[in-house]
Amino acid sequence: MNKKVNPVTPKTKTHLYSSIIISLSALFSLPILAADSAQSTEQTMKFAYVATYNPHGEGVYLMKVDAKDGSLTKDKLVSSVPNAAQLVLDKDSHHLYVASEVADYNGSQHGSITAYAVNKQDGSLEKLNEVDSQGAGPVYLSINPTGKYLFVANYVSGSIASFPIEKDGKLGSPSAVRQNSGDAGADKPAAAVEGSFAISDHDGAHAHMIDVDPSGQFVYSTDLGQDRIYQWRLDQATGVISANNPAFVDASSSGAGPRHFVFHPENKHLYLINEEASTLTSYVIDPESGKLTAEQTLSSLPEGYKGTSFAAGLVLSKDAHHLYVANRLHNSISQFNINEHGTLTMADNVWTRGDYPRTLVISPDGNSLYAMNQRSDNITQFSIEPVSGKLTFTNRFTAVGSPSQMVFVNDRK
Repeated sequence: MNKKVNPVTPKTKTHLYSSIIISLSALFSLPILAADSAQSTEQTMKFAYVATYNPHGEGVYLMKVDAKDGSLTKDKLVSSVPNAAQLVLDKDSHHLYVASEVADYNGSQHGSITAYAVNKQDGSLEKLNEVDSQGAGPVYLSINPTGKYLFVANYVSGSIASFPIEKDGKLGSPSAVRQNSGDAGADKPAAAVEGSFAISDHDGAHAHMIDVDPSGQFVYSTDLGQDRIYQWRLDQATGVISANNPAFVDASSSGAGPRHFVFHPENKHLYLINEEASTLTSYVIDPESGKLTAEQTLSSLPEGYKGTSFAAGLVLSKDAHHLYVANRLHNSISQFNINEHGTLTMADNVWTRGDYPRTLVISPDGNSLYAMNQRSDNITQFSIEPVSGKLTFTNRFTAVGSPSQMVFVNDRK
């Protein structure tokens, strides 16, 4: 039986063409929607690496970071290097360097440094090479402004070293190794608060940090055991470091225990935390000679506190108007405001919501501060008020065993 065929009218033609156009639009928009979805995911989720101590921590963990609120989600273990407590990323986050605080690398009494290539798509790591840290207990890594050299401070042995970074990200043979020597500092910190028993490691050289100033000319390294800040000059062509004149300056007080420091990007100041005395000292950097001159010293603890505490990490706000200091045992973060002359004023002190805050880290957007609470096995997050710099706890805890350090992967290709 023949079917009756309806005639094609102008109205049905219009419906037909509309259906075809809609179908084609949907078809061609699929890749665009997929791309938009991928881009949206990329914009809302970033990566960070967290270094940890054994046995609670197992190495280096990958963290997913929500770009909207800075919240952290532990993703997976990406390096199982033992006591991988210290790390640093190069400028473009193409390579990650991890120091292992062991004292038996390759049968020696030294630690090690491992170089990794970073996969920015999923945060996974590819091992490139591993080198001797040139001392025992590597506790700090830094890279100079040009990205050509990596520096390490070895706490247990009191030595520092520089390594060339090759084009493929591998570490070359050391450019320089320097061993601190001389008398140990005083056993008891003279500037500590009443009741403090913060007495440790004034028994010889203990290099705690090393970094290059923003000009790239001068290198500074702290020695907690000797109560010294060593001053060096850097040959930017070879990576060799040589003693400046004078070779060091004494700590701001007897037995203070210089630990970590930061450079102000504009006002020619270096701000240094003294671990044993729980004091914060500002130094002016002479731009010609690189010599440090102490200018101001304040307690890192709130007024009236009595007892033992060990000052630890410190970090500058993104606008460099505020400085934050971690106090271990007191378990607090002290906020200092910095005026146009580089002068410090304590503004606030807040509880970390954790135990033994080892390091403080600020997110790349400057909106969040994170405390690495080593003994309570967690990271706590605080929001930063843009103008005042005031910290407010976000009620976010991230469980991580013995966290020591965290670095953020940037978006540069």
